[in-house]
Amino acid sequence: MNKRIKILPENLANKIAAGEVVNRPESVVKELVENAIDAGAQNIDVMIKGAGKTLIQVADDGEGMNEDDAELSIQRHATSKIETIDDLEAIGTFGFRGEALASIAAVSIFELKTERRDQELGTFIKVDDNSVITKEKGSFSKGTSISVKNLFYNVPARRNFLKSNQTELKHIIETFKKISLSHPEVAFKFYNDDDVVFDFPKSTIQERLKLVFAENILDAIIEVKEITDYISLSGFVTKPAYLRRSKGEQYFFLNKRYVQSKIVNHAVFTAFENVLEKGDYPFFVLFMTIDQKKVDVNVHPSKLEVKFDDEKEIYSFVQAVIKKTIGSFDLVPSITFNGTPAEKESLRFQNFTQTDRNDFTDRPFSSQQNNQQRRPSILSEDEVDRLFDDLNREIKSAAPDTQVTTPFDERQTTEVYHESGTMQHTETPFLVLLHNKYILTQIKSGLMIIDSHVAHERILYELAMQSFEANIPFAQHLLFPQKVNLDPADYQLAKELEPYLTNLGFELKFQAKNVLVIVGIPSDVKVEHEVETLLDILHEYRKNEQHNQLEIRDNLAKSYSCKAAIKAGDKLTENELRILVDKLFATSMPYVCPHGRPIVIKIPLEEFDKRFGRT
Repeated sequence: MNKRIKILPENLANKIAAGEVVNRPESVVKELVENAIDAGAQNIDVMIKGAGKTLIQVADDGEGMNEDDAELSIQRHATSKIETIDDLEAIGTFGFRGEALASIAAVSIFELKTERRDQELGTFIKVDDNSVITKEKGSFSKGTSISVKNLFYNVPARRNFLKSNQTELKHIIETFKKISLSHPEVAFKFYNDDDVVFDFPKSTIQERLKLVFAENILDAIIEVKEITDYISLSGFVTKPAYLRRSKGEQYFFLNKRYVQSKIVNHAVFTAFENVLEKGDYPFFVLFMTIDQKKVDVNVHPSKLEVKFDDEKEIYSFVQAVIKKTIGSFDLVPSITFNGTPAEKESLRFQNFTQTDRNDFTDRPFSSQQNNQQRRPSILSEDEVDRLFDDLNREIKSAAPDTQVTTPFDERQTTEVYHESGTMQHTETPFLVLLHNKYILTQIKSGLMIIDSHVAHERILYELAMQSFEANIPFAQHLLFPQKVNLDPADYQLAKELEPYLTNLGFELKFQAKNVLVIVGIPSDVKVEHEVETLLDILHEYRKNEQHNQLEIRDNLAKSYSCKAAIKAGDKLTENELRILVDKLFATSMPYVCPHGRPIVIKIPLEEFDKRFGRT
């Protein structure tokens, strides 16, 4: 093969280049709608026929083009959006390469009608199947209308690779929705085969979300908002009960441009930490605003990829903001009984009650309680320090029985009526331990039920993570150190985890022949159960490592909290119950345990009224 190098004909070069920019009808829709937004359009209509293979038409009421600009617009590398190399460092428009219209015109029958507001006549340009350009003057609607007919008619190989009409239409609709989400101030209409499928008037982002997703979407999401001089993040994330099994329900917009960012996705997933189980993904719509010089969108022709100057800073910022958002709302689900008395009863979860940010009035003990402004503890410091300490059984058995107040003590002579949704917060609400598993307590809206084991898990998990951060180990020394023979695998794992176990409060000495001596333990580990607890932690850690691939500290904190927490069936005194509830609602996420199980649920007072015939 001894062929000479030569320059390709322009029409052939355009067809090759078009493959990078236009790979399916959805690409055409994206480029044309983004151009319309760049032109300042307030109303954009998208018309599709044959899933975009027969016709794609995008009409806008933007500023339009004069005759010279219209002619240049279909030439390669012709653009009004950048002029110098410095402009590439601060791109403020969707388009900037000057390739889209030329690429589209190279693989379709292309028509452009445009007219400026300050001109009486507009320009019509057509590129036919022989790449012949026709130009005419005429009177058109103000703005620009572009029609793309018979897409890929002259590139049979590319047309043959297109999917079914349903698949191609689905991609077009997804792109249309993404762009409309990022610009609620613009009105959009979408026609498919002459039928109006979507009609989005100018609105707020909340109203646009309802139109794009579902009318009740606002019940399932909470608002994100963090504004700083350098970077801002706003939008919405799902409530924990509405996690999706789909990985495609994440929408991230950088300076109003939809992009795909593994960094941002992972930061959000991590912020949801233990709420997520395997296969779950949080739905979110997030808008990030950042100095355009700090990002590079000129990475790929599709402009879906982006690079940040400081990826670690972006990751930390997103993670912190989402964690703060989740923790600043009271997200306890309510349950009601489903069915009439004649039918089989079943419990079902209701939608979350709408709560304002930092409104924690519907919790035990407090009328205005949040993570920043904690009420004074109802117990002394000594009592707090003795939380779940292992009391000597002989002392317990020798102590006089604690007087227990029952619902039948001090019976009322008259019936007492309670107004729905009211509660005297100055009075300490009752706490009842049901079957040594569940804590029942009165709240403003009715009854709260707390799983004592997973509540203690959440407390211990956050204490463990704090211990790792503080790196100030504190161990409770044993009067008689415990010697234990481990199998080689457990001995090696304990050695690897020793720095982290030390931070938790374990003091260990490693001896020959796989012998481990436990000298000190965390204050929350019961004496006489230290060996069993340590072995359980090691086994749980290994199981998490195999199935969940967690980060070391997160894995160990989850393993520790699971095995050191009180168990179902453990009896608790009233003081211990109060401390447990108090500490639970001092955590950043009191409604879900480290493994994703619910901790608290509510039964509204209205449900009791209904059951007792008071409604």
